[in-house]
Amino acid sequence: MFTGIIEETGTIRSFAAGWESWRLVVEAKVALVEVAMGDSIALNGCCLTVVEFTTDTVSFEVLAETKRLTTLDPLGEGGTVNLERAVRFNGKMGGHFVTGHIDGLGAIEVLESRGKDTFLRVRAPQGMGRYLVHKGSIAIDGISLTVAEVSGDIFAVWLIPHTVAVTNLHTKKAGDAVNLEFDQLGKYVEKLVAPTLG
Repeated sequence: MFTGIIEETGTIRSFAAGWESWRLVVEAKVALVEVAMGDSIALNGCCLTVVEFTTDTVSFEVLAETKRLTTLDPLGEGGTVNLERAVRFNGKMGGHFVTGHIDGLGAIEVLESRGKDTFLRVRAPQGMGRYLVHKGSIAIDGISLTVAEVSGDIFAVWLIPHTVAVTNLHTKKAGDAVNLEFDQLGKYVEKLVAPTLG
C-alpha cells in the first residue's frame, strides 16, 4: 500500500532480460533507507518487489505483463522514475490509498504553465472515465493528485510547483504516456452494485 506522496526520483541504470524475468536496476537514495529484501517500492506508481540492493541502487524483477502494460519499458536506461516506499503506519499519512496496481495508460494532452501553477490534461483509456470524479483522487505515475475537471474519459489536474519539481513530471510533454491508477473506492463500489443493476 502506498500514499502517492513521491519520496524521490530515481534513474534507471539498466533494464535487461534475465533467465526468468526482466531485471530493472534503479539508482536511488531515499528509497534505500532501511530497505530490505522483499520490500515493496512503487516506481511510477507500479508496485515492485526488491530483489537486490547496493549502497546506491535497488533491483527488481519485472514480469513481461508489467513491462507491456506500464510506462517502465519505454523509459529505458537513463529514464527518470518516481519512487515511493510502501507506507508504514507509524507516521504521517498523506495523499490517498494507492495499491500500486496500474489500471491503464493515459496520454498527456496538455501540460503547460498557467500563471504560477501547471495545468495537466490526460486522456484515460476508453470507458475508464466512469472512475473519475470531480475533486476525487487519481494517481498519475504514482503521484496522488486531485481531479479538477472531468469530461468523459478526459480529466485535468492542477500541479503546484513543488510537485513538478520533485517528481518526473518536469520531464514530460504532450503525447507522453503515464501510468494511471484510479481510486480504489470507485472500483469496489462498481463491483458491489453491478449485480443489482444487471
